[in-house]
Amino acid sequence: MEIKIMKNVLDRNQDKANDNRKLLSDKGITMINLISAPGSGKTSLLEKTLDHFGSMRKIGIIEGDVATDHDARRLAIFRTPVLQINTEGGCHLDSHSIDKALQNLDLGSLDLIFVENVGNLVCPAAFDLGENHKVAIVSVPEGDDKPVKYPLLFRQASAIILNKTDLIPYTDFRMDRFRSYIRDLNGSVPLFEISCSTGSGLEYWFEWVKQV
Repeated sequence: MEIKIMKNVLDRNQDKANDNRKLLSDKGITMINLISAPGSGKTSLLEKTLDHFGSMRKIGIIEGDVATDHDARRLAIFRTPVLQINTEGGCHLDSHSIDKALQNLDLGSLDLIFVENVGNLVCPAAFDLGENHKVAIVSVPEGDDKPVKYPLLFRQASAIILNKTDLIPYTDFRMDRFRSYIRDLNGSVPLFEISCSTGSGLEYWFEWVKQV
């Protein structure tokens, strides 16, 4: 019975995700779903991205958190539309919450939406929001084994970001092993090795965003 209930939840979520995707397609908007564990640097990456693109892209943000609007306030200084969703304990955003968010954004003024999902490598991977791309973000302090521990996300990802590479000399993180895990799971996926602190590698991420 629990399996049937979960299937029904996922089916309803998928139906609304398909509606969201059609709406965004009709409006000419690309949506990117950023998924990571807490502390990997999603908000820092968005700060760097908004600062880089400025008025070159018409960007909106949907900010998902269990509680607080701390990250949304960090992003609001870029004069970008930011809509906060607090899940009040929920471990992921779903397509119905995104639908409500889209209803409260001026879609006619946007061509790109970033969703900063709730910090979690498991649940968000199972729930389609209607996005065009899932981007998996991990950081060096989390270890090099995250792809094999959470394979669904890394198989689905359109791009993968490894953040905080400036910390590699101070950890036992093995880049060769991390890259091997990624290639085994998703051989053609772009992998961006970056540091939001130093700015290293961000230009490749910016170029990818420019092309989507």
